[in-house]
Amino acid sequence: MEDIIRVENLQKKFLDFTAVRDLNFPIHRGEIFGFLGPNGAGKTTTINMLTGMAKVTSGKIFYKNEDVTHKMKKAQKLIGIVPDESNLYPEMSAFDNLCFCGSLYGLTKKIREQRAKELLKTFQLWDVANKKFHAYSKGMKRKLTIAAALIHQPEVLFLDEPTTGIDVGSMRQIRSLIKDLNQQGVTIFLTTHYIEEAERLCDRIAFINRGNIVNIDTMNGLLENTKNFSTIEIKFFTSDFDRKSLLKKFRQSFSELQCTFEDLQTLRIISINSIDIAPVVCYLSNEKMLIAEAKLIKPSLEDVFVKMTGIEIDLMKKEKEKK
Repeated sequence: MEDIIRVENLQKKFLDFTAVRDLNFPIHRGEIFGFLGPNGAGKTTTINMLTGMAKVTSGKIFYKNEDVTHKMKKAQKLIGIVPDESNLYPEMSAFDNLCFCGSLYGLTKKIREQRAKELLKTFQLWDVANKKFHAYSKGMKRKLTIAAALIHQPEVLFLDEPTTGIDVGSMRQIRSLIKDLNQQGVTIFLTTHYIEEAERLCDRIAFINRGNIVNIDTMNGLLENTKNFSTIEIKFFTSDFDRKSLLKKFRQSFSELQCTFEDLQTLRIISINSIDIAPVVCYLSNEKMLIAEAKLIKPSLEDVFVKMTGIEIDLMKKEKEKK
């Protein structure tokens, strides 16, 4: 399989702090490569180095087998960048923003206007093409920012948290657009802390935590690591109980298990080894908890992430809410 990007021993330091350390991975042409981790893990720093927005402290970056570590301008013609915060001009219309971005890449007036029109129609923004960017909704802004990154028809698209902070409908549209772009041959580098997003979209996924890559593999390969993993989901009849107190008692009795509440009535229990559901149900019954349903469920990418990084699910959810 051909590699369109390859990094070797990539490192980034800020004074005495090492944000990213000794990263080694290839990105295959035509794949959606997911970069999954919590806030502060090094996702954006890595993107900034790969796109020339941050200098590399040490290591090498290759595009199409050419070392571009110190000549990123050459590589920038091949890439489109969608940052986590929009970089478009609020007082300009959607059409003018796209045309301006096209001019930055040296497109002629005729070509950039044609591309702007095509992209606005593709992204379902043609009816509001003359509306100023600041008047757009968050979902519309995100779609236009992606369109701007595609104006010069790049081979690789970098998406940094593309669906954070937008409504569910816009989120679905953008995920569908990502799939469509990939089917058209665009290689996509996707950073996210939405685990389910990576699970739905990505061909391969890298887990990064505290600047280190913990593991890289396909979905099937990652899930293979959890074949002895056990996950129990228990739903209670009522939500009228002290969840914090229950969790504290449960963890004292089952210290080897990880547990958290998925919602007000659903307890999720994870073990890295096979687990017997009977003692768990018995314990909860003795605690006077009325159980509506208790079941073993198939491991998910979320379970793999917990196993690989030690970061609990509820922490990831809190980070989503902060965004």
